[in-house]
Amino acid sequence: MRNRPPSPKSGRPGGKGGASGSGAGRPGGRSPSRDTRRDDDNPRAARGPKAGGKPGFAKPARDGDARPPRGPRREDDTRGARTGGDSRPPRGPRPERRDDRRDDRRDDRRDDRRPAAGQDRGGAERRRPMSAAEELGFEPTPLRATTGPALNKHNLLYGVHAASAAWMNPRRKIRDLFVTESGLEALEEAFQKASDAELDRPEPRLVEKEEIDKLLPPGAVHQGVALSCAPLAEVEIEDVVDAAADDPLALVVVLDQVTDPHNVGAVLRSAAAFGAKAVIVQDRHAPPVTGTLAKTASGAVEAVPLVRVTNLARAIDQLKAASFWTVALAESGARHLHEVDLSGRTALILGSEGDGIRRLTGERADEIVRLPTGGPVGSLNVSTAAAVALYEVARRR
Repeated sequence: MRNRPPSPKSGRPGGKGGASGSGAGRPGGRSPSRDTRRDDDNPRAARGPKAGGKPGFAKPARDGDARPPRGPRREDDTRGARTGGDSRPPRGPRPERRDDRRDDRRDDRRDDRRPAAGQDRGGAERRRPMSAAEELGFEPTPLRATTGPALNKHNLLYGVHAASAAWMNPRRKIRDLFVTESGLEALEEAFQKASDAELDRPEPRLVEKEEIDKLLPPGAVHQGVALSCAPLAEVEIEDVVDAAADDPLALVVVLDQVTDPHNVGAVLRSAAAFGAKAVIVQDRHAPPVTGTLAKTASGAVEAVPLVRVTNLARAIDQLKAASFWTVALAESGARHLHEVDLSGRTALILGSEGDGIRRLTGERADEIVRLPTGGPVGSLNVSTAAAVALYEVARRR
């Protein structure tokens, strides 16, 4: 078999040999294109042309390029160190980032937007009028209780009428009385009556109006008077029945789920004006005796007991057993109030404005009546309805 003539490509550097691929004339018989061995002494050196194969990866030197080839790396060279005699030590470990930096910057920006104390948003200084104590050089101090528990803004009585009635009530234990100059003048009569009755009362404490404002709920109309006192003793339904035993014209008011302190206070005021013995409420659905209730009652808290019971239906049964004629007011009543006999002991029962009296309460009553109302508005506020009913009872007698 004749040998094939050599290919014209065989003369080019790096070209393939004959068809047999034996690699004649090449060391080791391996193809130069696959010879990837590097110089162990200079691994970073530029590669030259391989024997019998293609040129290496290094670019040929240009004319005028005087840069010498890169030499081998020194053994004491640190990886990543800069050339040119840079002897800086390697960078240390990166410091740990604080988690609260972003929060600190946010707080700083928030503080920058917030006006300083004593300044408005425009940066101008705010000035408040000086109190009498500050004009005299005294340091202002918050008001504290002289005796008993700490002051509670919801349990302080305020207003001239509520404070006067409590001051003159021998059953009341008074702890502190905070008054302004105008409030002190308004209580002169109460001071005199309490002194004549030899009641044990503390010395009034003269303060500024702003100090009383801080003691009471926002918007309280205190008229320059705030009173700290102990609550009155609880009155039971049995006490009311015993007190009515000798009074054939005894009158009481029963409230079914009336929770607004203004309404309860107004009913107490009307009950005191028309001579009622007590106002009876269910304990779970009635407000406590706060300053708001006492202010609305205008002193009636000291005259008419607010009796709390657990079961209102049972309390009505107790009143009926004591010869009380129980009359409930509702729009469903068959007769008007003035058509009912109210000459003996009477208990007027009124419900809340929304739901009225409950079914069980209505079933316990001797009779359900209604007021002769008409026009576009057929119902009245519970405190107004109580005042009208109490007036009718008083008029009939």
